[in-house]
Amino acid sequence: MKLFSKNAVFYLILAILPTLSLAQTGLNTNGSNLNAPRTAVPFLNITPDSRSGALGDAGVALSSDLNDTYWNPAKLAFLENTDGVSVSYSPWLRQLIPDLSLSYLTYAHVVDNRNAIGVSLRYFNDGTIQLYDPNQNSQGTYYPNEYSINVAWGRKFGDGFSLGLSGGYVHSNLSDSRFSSATGDASQAGNALFVGFSLFYKTKISEFGKEGGFSFGTNVSNIGTKVSYSDNGVKDFLPSNLKVGIANTLNLDQYNQLTFTVDLNKLMVPFTRRDAKGNPISNDNISVVEGIFQSFSDAPQGISQQLEQITYSPGVEYLYNHIFAIRAGYFYQNPNSGGANYFTMGLGFRYQLLNLDFSYISAPQQNSPFANTIRFTLSANLGSAVKK
Repeated sequence: MKLFSKNAVFYLILAILPTLSLAQTGLNTNGSNLNAPRTAVPFLNITPDSRSGALGDAGVALSSDLNDTYWNPAKLAFLENTDGVSVSYSPWLRQLIPDLSLSYLTYAHVVDNRNAIGVSLRYFNDGTIQLYDPNQNSQGTYYPNEYSINVAWGRKFGDGFSLGLSGGYVHSNLSDSRFSSATGDASQAGNALFVGFSLFYKTKISEFGKEGGFSFGTNVSNIGTKVSYSDNGVKDFLPSNLKVGIANTLNLDQYNQLTFTVDLNKLMVPFTRRDAKGNPISNDNISVVEGIFQSFSDAPQGISQQLEQITYSPGVEYLYNHIFAIRAGYFYQNPNSGGANYFTMGLGFRYQLLNLDFSYISAPQQNSPFANTIRFTLSANLGSAVKK
């Protein structure tokens, strides 16, 4: 990818936007359009794994698995093996840029029959940028990237209820420190700390004469310090996020199982106000806590516009003999708040202690950046079965 630098303003733009190349297409790093609420490091909310990726990006209330450090740390307490590791990879938005990708590595350990911990590393490759001056002289190659490290803890409070805590660090290196912003400040990597908390509840039920289960989950994540790419630059909110979901599982017989799930998701950041030219107005004067509470009531057009900021993720999973899974789902985001809409589907296979999952995005819009997006996840249960 070739980019031409004319003055220091170019590097200020590079530092503020997730990537300049994506900004030129009118998209954020997570694929939503620029109508979505403005945040730093939007890659934190990209679905990392294939199981939930095939279910319309739903996962907060599903049965527990190794990726719950991201989806719902409270579910870690219900893992069925004492140790496990999972790795996921997704080429991202390849319809627009050929070298973006998201990688995710997570490890979970059950401490005892009530407590479990999880650790994860998320790495987002923002591609390769060739820098040139106005005379077409090469200024070198730059490799912008972002990563986060998460630590999570889940604890049971009874047979079907658990709570979770999480925390982490995010590093966003999107601009070259050799260049200065328009204000004369040297550009720098953005860094932030964040915390979260979650809840999970499950119970056995009987429906249509069949045994099954119902579960509810919620996860509040990415509450943390603001991010800036220069000493005196704009400070953007982290993508603080509220996710609520339910899942209903029906055991058709001893071999066949069907699960229906739906997640509702809302960013807890202030409404992005814009000037007469459509440029976002800084929210530097709003604290993190104030921004979270304000995000539920600050839409200029009232409750209808507030509801437009909620995304919906329904999905269905068919499981045969706990060995083979077929999944499908849909992700909907209002066009006025991001416009990322697509169908998802996927498969899962289990062989002894290994799980291989695959998901695929089929976007309904013509030339959608999500079209033909795939994810791969390989998981391994390394420890012994947890004693009930």
